Amino acid sequence: MRDEGVGVAGGGLGGRLGRGARLARTGARGAFGMAGASARRALGGDDTTAIVHEEMAARLAEVLGEMKGAAMKLGQLLSFVDLDLPEDVRSVYHDALATLRDSAPPFDPEAIEQVIREDFGAPPVVVFAAWDREPLAAASIGQVHSAKLDDGRDVIVKVQYPGVAEAVRADLRNAEAFAPLARLISPNQEIEPLIEELRERVEDELDYEREAQYQRAFADRYRDHPFIHVPDIIGELCRHRVLVTERIRGRKFDEIVATASNDEKQAVGEVIFRYAFGSLGRFRLFNGDPHPGNYLIEDTNPERPRVGFVDYGSVKMFNRERFAQMHAVDDAVVRADREGFLHEIRESGFLPRTARVDEDRLYEWFRLYTRPVIADQPFEFTPEFAAEILRSTTDPRSPYADVLRQLNLPPDYLLLNRIQWGLNSVLGRLRACNNWRAIRDEYMVQDAPPATHLGRLDREWWTGHERNT
Repeated sequence: MRDEGVGVAGGGLGGRLGRGARLARTGARGAFGMAGASARRALGGDDTTAIVHEEMAARLAEVLGEMKGAAMKLGQLLSFVDLDLPEDVRSVYHDALATLRDSAPPFDPEAIEQVIREDFGAPPVVVFAAWDREPLAAASIGQVHSAKLDDGRDVIVKVQYPGVAEAVRADLRNAEAFAPLARLISPNQEIEPLIEELRERVEDELDYEREAQYQRAFADRYRDHPFIHVPDIIGELCRHRVLVTERIRGRKFDEIVATASNDEKQAVGEVIFRYAFGSLGRFRLFNGDPHPGNYLIEDTNPERPRVGFVDYGSVKMFNRERFAQMHAVDDAVVRADREGFLHEIRESGFLPRTARVDEDRLYEWFRLYTRPVIADQPFEFTPEFAAEILRSTTDPRSPYADVLRQLNLPPDYLLLNRIQWGLNSVLGRLRACNNWRAIRDEYMVQDAPPATHLGRLDREWWTGHERNT
């Protein structure tokens, strides 16, 4: 175990250059390795491409894990998003980067315990009845430990890495330097509001007291739900850099993918889909961090599964006006109302009134994004579909590139792209297949009937929930 406090705290120019240099060296090493492998193949030598990819992925995971903060968050995102790589290569990166979700290099215990001393005025063994110095998992900006309270309750304690807030904020300040390039790439994009939204969301993730408020909002709204479980917050023990929640236990998502039956996978996939759309449709709340490490599957019984949802550092609550605009755009696409869609997309600020775009291509791109609910039902999520969505948005060779270049992404939509990619990838790994349009309508269309057995359980709970609130 290494003491990495000094390296992570390096928020100044030297620290940022050091972190960037390590990442650049990793990329250069991989490029030279790939070039060498290609040359050997051309000369009739052994095919070493797979070995090069394995070494590159392992090194990338190591470097990102050591860097923590924004770089590790990137690695966690890449660990489950379906990259535009050949299928036999994609899994190599997934497997290596998945270690960032729960087994990245830990901090020195003394450095973590010093954060608790500073925030509580006492060491962990005084604050808690029992404290495990060995971390359970490593998050992007914090480390997770188990502990016990005086009343016997088992809890999870997330402690922010010392110095990481300063490092992330320093890196974020550099984002403004990319504004001229961003305007060149997307001439109609309003850069400043987008950067401000990014800054606010990052500040949310750095403030564990704010995360506690978000998690409590979800926990209160989902209390006693039949298949969605949000751990309670131990509010009196939360601090700016320390988050304490009840401990829940369950199987990891990767284990479900590897070992569960198809019926169990389908049940888990439906719960995840309902959590995302139900939170948005009923509460205008949105948890923007849908990676597999945030799911603990407590029960996979297809008749009554139960999934625990953790990590609320990246949450957005939409105001009624913005939610109505989002719903109007989505509804027009679902109803195949092209003219209504074009009207709503301009009203929402996505398409500047002065922009000249191929409207048919723009409409086609939105229909690609909403294919799970507009296609013939049932629809099966696949890794290939998730990769197609990502490629359509990020690949400059995409047939939609010229259209997307003319759009303006309203700041409120920043997190929606993140969950769209993540949800597609998670459900694609499960190959979740269902009547997603009917399930979506339960939350978005008034008086829509329950579409499945889980829908009926959810409706019974919601009826009682409304009566009691």
